[in-house]
Amino acid sequence: MILPSLPNIAATFHADFAWVNLSVAGFAVITAIIEAVGGAISDRFGRRPVVLTSLSIVVAASIGCALAPNIGAFLLSRAMQACIGPCYSVALVMIKETSDEREAASKFGYLAMGWALAPMVGPLFGGSLDELFGWRSTFVVFAILGIAAFALSMREIRRTPLPRSNRNYLGSYGLLLSSERFWAYTLCMAASMGVLYVFLGGAPLVVGGALGGSSAKLGLCMGLVPTGFILGSYLAGRYAAKTTLGTTLVLARLLTCAGLLAGLALSSLGITHFLAFFGPCLFIGVGNGLTMPAANSGALSVRKDLVGTAAGLAAAMRIGGGALIASVAGLFLAGSIPSLFVTMLISAALALLAALYAARLDRRALEPAS
Repeated sequence: MILPSLPNIAATFHADFAWVNLSVAGFAVITAIIEAVGGAISDRFGRRPVVLTSLSIVVAASIGCALAPNIGAFLLSRAMQACIGPCYSVALVMIKETSDEREAASKFGYLAMGWALAPMVGPLFGGSLDELFGWRSTFVVFAILGIAAFALSMREIRRTPLPRSNRNYLGSYGLLLSSERFWAYTLCMAASMGVLYVFLGGAPLVVGGALGGSSAKLGLCMGLVPTGFILGSYLAGRYAAKTTLGTTLVLARLLTCAGLLAGLALSSLGITHFLAFFGPCLFIGVGNGLTMPAANSGALSVRKDLVGTAAGLAAAMRIGGGALIASVAGLFLAGSIPSLFVTMLISAALALLAALYAARLDRRALEPAS
């Protein structure tokens, strides 16, 4: 929602745009850290206190952003807004605690359809607010939404007894990181996100000229990926409960690899039409829409006594791993469409290998039972 307002925020505070951009990049980093911590705290103290505390801080931080007198106060308040992160983990946990693996993957798929709308609708809504009432109105809306979420959580989230545990937080992380299954699922998610991040960073550079330099056309074409994510999430919601998690992951990653291979073939043949680029990239979204619900369900099933910790740690590893892959990939992009497809294919292949390993571990886990 704040993306269209960044230039106006910079102008208001007479600040360098690089500082204002920290309100987006820094927010993502802090969110990843807080998600990892918040998930573990929810295992120790319960889901309800974590959600209510997070939302209280978010409301106060949103008001702080709206009233900020300078760039320092704005960035500090914006950093505090990242406390919304644990609510994502707790949402997954509450679904997982009332469902088995396959049912959870299906519900995660339907939930992801709603989440996918945010990056599509958010900029339009935020830009309209900025144009009509100024950029500070966006943060007033954040505060109102936070208050509504707080009231809803007060009513709907019950206090539930948690098993007493003397295990410290580092010990909890250690147990999860010692699990092959947890690594397989989280690496699959991280590499899948890496593909998306490479696309988001590279597409404007290599195809901007083919669209006549039109930002509107570029934005419309790049919207094919979140559209594909919604489709993939719907398919996960519809069919994930009928197949094993490993099978869903492998099929998802094969779809992405097949789409990117088709795009590489078309670009290698000299076909430069923008649909020859964005059409195959649609499968990035479809593959990720199928991957995230299944992989999240698998990661949260590794330790039933550490579901919250697993949700937070998996989210942090997914965001951090995807960003790391994109950063490294940026060093090797040659500015051509074939090189971008090759770079995305490398990350997609890593995700496929992790999916195959997860499927193998799932079969191994089922063998004794059968």
